[in-house]
Amino acid sequence: MFILAAYRFLEHLQVIQNASEHTIRNYAIDLNAFKSYLEYEWLKEVKPDELPEKISYKAPYSHRATLFDHQLPLDKIDRKTIRGFLAWLNENKQNKRTVARRLSSLRSFFKYNQLQQWMPTNPTEELDSPKLDRKLPVSLSYEQISHLFDQPDTSVYLGFRDRTIMELFYSSGLRVSELVGLNRQDFDYDNLTVKLRGKGKKERVVPITKNAAEWIKSYLNHAERYCDSEIHRAEVDPHAIFLNKHGTRLTTRSVDRKFDHYLTRSGLSGKVTPHTIRHTIATHWLENGMDLKTIQVLLGHSSLSTTTIYTQVSTKLKKKVYDETHPRA
Repeated sequence: MFILAAYRFLEHLQVIQNASEHTIRNYAIDLNAFKSYLEYEWLKEVKPDELPEKISYKAPYSHRATLFDHQLPLDKIDRKTIRGFLAWLNENKQNKRTVARRLSSLRSFFKYNQLQQWMPTNPTEELDSPKLDRKLPVSLSYEQISHLFDQPDTSVYLGFRDRTIMELFYSSGLRVSELVGLNRQDFDYDNLTVKLRGKGKKERVVPITKNAAEWIKSYLNHAERYCDSEIHRAEVDPHAIFLNKHGTRLTTRSVDRKFDHYLTRSGLSGKVTPHTIRHTIATHWLENGMDLKTIQVLLGHSSLSTTTIYTQVSTKLKKKVYDETHPRA
């Protein structure tokens, strides 16, 4: 049955593949989208409040088999069903990237079912994913980076923290999840490195600049970190490097909100996020002569093809500078 198989698959991702919560949640979202389509096609006579509840990525599969699961049989799902699902997504104005991800998730799900011998074939085989328009990542100039970094008020503790975060982002191109997950023991001031836990819980050690290391050291030793004030509490989590105003570990959502705040103050156009800084430092590394393989390792990309997009960004930036500065342009 589809729902029971979905929960077994999510449990497999967690227990056997050691996938991150973020990855498991995304699979659950995609499986729920497919579940909605099956209900739309097969359970039209069932009242909405009697339909099976959403597949929860946090719930044990053994507690979540539902009354109507037998009405969503796996052996009824074939290639025609998948094609209908893709058409349904397009009719509901889902973008190509979302459709591609939904199909990718179903490929993995049905491959698992086939390995478990619950299905004789994988109905997603020989189905092509939609071709995506590859957008170039946004990258800032050196002047824009400096202007953005001037926004936090470093005379106050939380502003000092935010500037430290920016310096570390630009130093080593961290993902937001990697930054908020940093612990004190991951920071090696003497060797100028930090240990990161990236996608798929893979660990890597990356170098940081002396400047970023000084900011981190000063932030960890900041007197206000260890005392309560009107705007923040003293350190509660002794392990985390970056703390929120409650003294506990900072979240990715909080970092995103801070960047939105500083972007508004800076007056910079467009959308600037922590990931923008990651794109920016990668582009600047390339422009200053770093080879793509090294950039791939530093950023934690599993494939070099992901990294090669920065060659296009660099070319685009150089062309813009050329057009703006050449006397005969």
